[in-house]
Amino acid sequence: MAAVHHWTGLEAKALRVALRMSVRVFAQHLGVAIATVSKWESKLAETQPRPDSQAILDIALGRADPAAHVRFEALLSEMAGTVRVAGYRPSAFGPRAWEYETWADDLDRVVILLSRQDFTFADSLLSRWLGRFKACELDDKGLYLLGRTTTLLGDLKRDQGAVFGPLSAQHSYAGARTVFAQLGNARRVAQLDLSMAVITEMSGELESAVRHYESLSVDDRLSRRDRARARLWVGTALSKSGQCEYATSVMLAATRDFEDLAEPDDWSVAHQKLALARRGAGDLTQALKFIDIARRSGATETPMQRVRLDTAHGHVLLSDPATRDDGRLVLGQAASVAAQYGLVHQLRSIEGIKAMDEGLSGPAADHQGEHAWATTSRPSPRASGAEPC
Repeated sequence: MAAVHHWTGLEAKALRVALRMSVRVFAQHLGVAIATVSKWESKLAETQPRPDSQAILDIALGRADPAAHVRFEALLSEMAGTVRVAGYRPSAFGPRAWEYETWADDLDRVVILLSRQDFTFADSLLSRWLGRFKACELDDKGLYLLGRTTTLLGDLKRDQGAVFGPLSAQHSYAGARTVFAQLGNARRVAQLDLSMAVITEMSGELESAVRHYESLSVDDRLSRRDRARARLWVGTALSKSGQCEYATSVMLAATRDFEDLAEPDDWSVAHQKLALARRGAGDLTQALKFIDIARRSGATETPMQRVRLDTAHGHVLLSDPATRDDGRLVLGQAASVAAQYGLVHQLRSIEGIKAMDEGLSGPAADHQGEHAWATTSRPSPRASGAEPC
C-alpha cells in the first residue's frame, strides 16, 4: 500500500487525480472546503495541509484501490520532477515504499556475495538498483540506499583491482561520499574517506596514505574499531615504505586496541601485518612467530581471507633459504585461488613477490596483498566500508 510520511499540496493533487475526481468531488470526499483543495493545488509543494487534514488524506489514500495507488505513485513521480522548490524531495510512496525494502534486502545479499567473491552476481544486483531511479526522484531513505549501493560497487571494484578511472573504486567511493555528504551523514562520509585512503595506498602513494590514515585514526566520526583499523594501516603503509621499526610500534598499539575491543578477526589480521613488517626489518624469528599466530587465529572461510593469509605466509617463508620451497608452494596455492575468483590485485602482488624471488624485474611487493577489510563487510554481513587490499 502507498504511504506518504508528510503531505504537501503536491501529494494532495496527485491523490485527487489518481482517484479521478474533480476538485469539488474530492473536497466532498475529504470533507473539506473546495477553497482548501484549490489552495493546495495552486501552491503544491509550497503548502502543507494542517495536521487534521494530513490525517484525512492518510485515510483517503488508505482506502483507495490498488489501481489508484499505482496511478498515485506514477503521477507523483512525474509531478515532483517539474517542481522547483528548494529542499523539496518526494515522500516515500506507492510501490517505492516496499521497493526500498527489497533494495535493502538485495544490498545485504551483495555483502554476502562480496565476502564469497561472487563478483558477477553482486555486480548484477548492484546494477539493477543503480539503474532503477534517478537521484532527484529519491527521498532521504532512497538516497541512503543509493549511497550504500555505490559504496558496495566501490568495494567490488577495489577487490577486483580496478583502482582508478570512470569504472573504478575511486569513482564509486567519490560518488557515494557526495550522497552521504548531501544527507549530512558524517559517519558514512568518514568511512568513505577511509576507503579512499585505502585506494591511495593501493596506488603506491604511501606518504599521502599515511597522512590520511593518521588523520582518520583520531577522527571522532569513526567508531573505535575503524579508528584502530586506520592506525593499523598507518603501520602498513610505513612498512611498505621501509620504515619497519616505526611501523611495528604503530601496529602493536593497534593490536592492543583490537584486543581491548574484543575483535578477534582484526587482531589476527594485525599479526599478519606485523609478520610482514618484521620480515621487512630482517627479523625472521619474530616474523615467523607473528605469522604462526595469524594462521592459528585467522578466519579462512572466504577466498580473499585465504589468499591474504597464504600470501603473507608464503612471503615470510621465502625469506629463509631453508623454507623457500615451502614458500613457493604456498604462494602457488594462493595464486591459484586468486585467479579462480578474479582477485586481480592479489594476483598481481603474488606475481610481484615471485618475480623478486626469482631475481626478475617486478613491482616492489614486500607487503602487497596482506590487508583485510571491513566497514561493510567481510566475513560477516555489515554495512559497507573500506579496506586496504
